[in-house]
Amino acid sequence: MYVLKGGNVLTMSGENYDKADVVIDKGKIMDVGENLVVPSDAEVIDTAGFIVMPGMIDAHCHLGLWENAMGFEGADGNEATDPVTPQMRAIDGINPMDKYFEEAYKAGVTTVVTGPGSANVIGGQFAAIKTFGKRIDDMIVKEPAAVKIAFGENPKSVYNEQHKMPITRMAVAALLRQELVKAQEYMENMEKFADDPEKRPERDLGLEVLVKVLKHEIPLKAHAHRADDIFTALRIAKEFNVDITLDHCTEGHLIADYLVEKNAKCIVGPSLSERSKIELTHLSFKTPGILSNAGLKIAIMTDHPVIPINYLPLCAGLAVKEGMEEMEALKAITIYPAEITGIDKTVGSIEKGKDADITVFDGNPTDLRTKVKFVFINGKMVYKSE
Repeated sequence: MYVLKGGNVLTMSGENYDKADVVIDKGKIMDVGENLVVPSDAEVIDTAGFIVMPGMIDAHCHLGLWENAMGFEGADGNEATDPVTPQMRAIDGINPMDKYFEEAYKAGVTTVVTGPGSANVIGGQFAAIKTFGKRIDDMIVKEPAAVKIAFGENPKSVYNEQHKMPITRMAVAALLRQELVKAQEYMENMEKFADDPEKRPERDLGLEVLVKVLKHEIPLKAHAHRADDIFTALRIAKEFNVDITLDHCTEGHLIADYLVEKNAKCIVGPSLSERSKIELTHLSFKTPGILSNAGLKIAIMTDHPVIPINYLPLCAGLAVKEGMEEMEALKAITIYPAEITGIDKTVGSIEKGKDADITVFDGNPTDLRTKVKFVFINGKMVYKSE
């Protein structure tokens, strides 16, 4: 049992405290408040003068699928041989021993939503995982957490090189629609012939996960930079009545009024990178602030390894510099990504009963000079600064 005593506690849910205590036991947050009674068996950690906040969450990255300094041998994020691969599962490609996991939790990033890249129209299944552990099965928060789909330049360029469909935006959308229709038919026939093994369809792992999408159990996770691709993603989501998140959303600030009207779930980034392709012409750290100030709850992401995972708070700080409210930026790397990705029942805020994923900073987390003092994941102290 730990008691974090007297810190500036930013709960990200309800009341914040200038000076409060957080009680941690059996992997959970047992209590938070002012002047709590300290159990006799607790290890007390003086956090006076420090900021205590939930462990940070990256809502879109590829942690563990593109490994540190490995090249091809450590590149397991894109099965770029078939444009439709919903059956791919991130957990089968993630290496928790990758050095970047250590860099993540030492920076205070305690949960990530990680998965396949954007080579394919349907790339596979993302997973929400903790960043500390040796065995991926012990680190899972939610799996599958989403099905990755991609629009625009990436799938076009991959399959143009292979001289096969899709090489146009029309084909990207058509392939996605076609697979969703197959999933509808598969779901209907599975239910219709549930008691008749002779007529029941042969099991299809890819269609099985798309049925979860159709049943609103998990969302589509749409790689979409350009405004027209964002609109296509929303159009298809409406056609099939499925949930969707808009990941990257690079030109979101150009269509903010429409996104607000649709109450879109936007995961913005990576903004700390070069404009390496046409789709990134309007790349700007102003995007998170414009969408947030317009009324949307947004998440800020690194797209690791595009931006190293440990720079997540820096990205929030740069968004503040370009007009985002500071507390909204902190929520964009804690509670909002948890809500957007459907894992907020266990992580994202300091509340009774939630996982004890907590980071203690010696200053403002968005300040480049601030250092991490302590990190807890599932109630275990996984990092303490020297």
